[in-house]
Amino acid sequence: MKIYTNPDPQTWEEILKRPTFDPSNLEPVVQKVLDAIKTEGDAALRRYTKKFDHVMLKELQVSSAELKTAATKVSEPLKLSIRAAIKNIRLFHEQQKLEVKRVETMPGIQCWRKSVAIEKVGLYIPGGTAPLFSTVLMLAIPAQLAGCREIILCTPPRKDGSVHPAILFAAQEVGVTKIFKLGGGQAIGALAYGTESVPAVYKIFGPGNQYVTAAKQMVNRSGIAIDMPAGPSEVLICADASANPAFVAADLLSQAEHGTDSQVVLVAFSEDKVNAVLAEVKKQLATLPRQDIATQALEHSVATIAPDQKTALALINTYAPEHLILAMDDFEVFSEGIINAGSVFLGHYTPESVGDYASGTNHTLPTNGFARAYSGVSLDSFVKKITFQHLSREGLERIGPAVEHMAAAEELEAHKMAVSIRLNS
Repeated sequence: MKIYTNPDPQTWEEILKRPTFDPSNLEPVVQKVLDAIKTEGDAALRRYTKKFDHVMLKELQVSSAELKTAATKVSEPLKLSIRAAIKNIRLFHEQQKLEVKRVETMPGIQCWRKSVAIEKVGLYIPGGTAPLFSTVLMLAIPAQLAGCREIILCTPPRKDGSVHPAILFAAQEVGVTKIFKLGGGQAIGALAYGTESVPAVYKIFGPGNQYVTAAKQMVNRSGIAIDMPAGPSEVLICADASANPAFVAADLLSQAEHGTDSQVVLVAFSEDKVNAVLAEVKKQLATLPRQDIATQALEHSVATIAPDQKTALALINTYAPEHLILAMDDFEVFSEGIINAGSVFLGHYTPESVGDYASGTNHTLPTNGFARAYSGVSLDSFVKKITFQHLSREGLERIGPAVEHMAAAEELEAHKMAVSIRLNS
């Protein structure tokens, strides 16, 4: 990790630069895949699965027999852990349901808004270097609670043509409708356009590699909704004098092991604290099975020494991290100033890992600075809001003249007539 002591705010953008990629370089390759799926359907999906995943599939959809077998291959402790996570995630997201409230804006005029589930949603679950069955829970549970009629899941097949049993078990537990052995841009194309086997959906969710990200952005331009712009995983940890260096190091490494393009940032208030944390990082890194991945991620990660909490707060809000850990005693006061972050973890005993798996909050979050304007996935992500209104004769008589004057001022005579014809009847 590079270390900066009290860097000038003018340099923050440069020193905190994410290891991003330019999706335009991939677009010709991804566009070819998307076009083939439009014209060839399942045949293109099989061809690209063989090319990219090195598996020739007879059936794209996971069968009921495979689902039954998967349940027997998941250990009882893991089943219990997944079910405990489901309980917490469901409880947290259930509280996001909104009651319909009718508002009488004037006598005789009632307006209200109703949440209606998106009928068909697609969930992409990565299965490359790690089988992310936790993401199944984070996406399918709010989709199920929202009332989505079809929840279609795509995940890459393993070398033997199977899907990791924990992914299949989790999907069964949370109401996924259909599961397909599809990865990469071809999975996104199938969900966007539909094929003989895969139903087209109205909105696509889930993280993925650069090809998945590029495909999501490209189908979005053609009218298919996506959850949010996504990029490599990241964490920023603000550690004061009370922080435990071993805890902080473990949290940094938990993000660094996600991928070689992940980024971790440490903000501390003394050189001693930074050195203590980095010594622990080196010690713990040597014990990790994914140390090669974490090592590469650390190469483009940063540690900064801030002169005071005000400066640290400004730096955090400038960076807008996906995950923010406040390893501090006075986190309550400090956190009041946080305005740009995907999810915040407070205190010394709140590792980011709990949010990844089982505390209840959603781990599908905005990365690459998009936390300045985007929220993480929630129940709202799976519904659209429809407004309703009803006017009585009295209501129209009260508001009608104002509408007539406004329509006339905009020179929209038919708008005015729609009111006048009623008032004069």
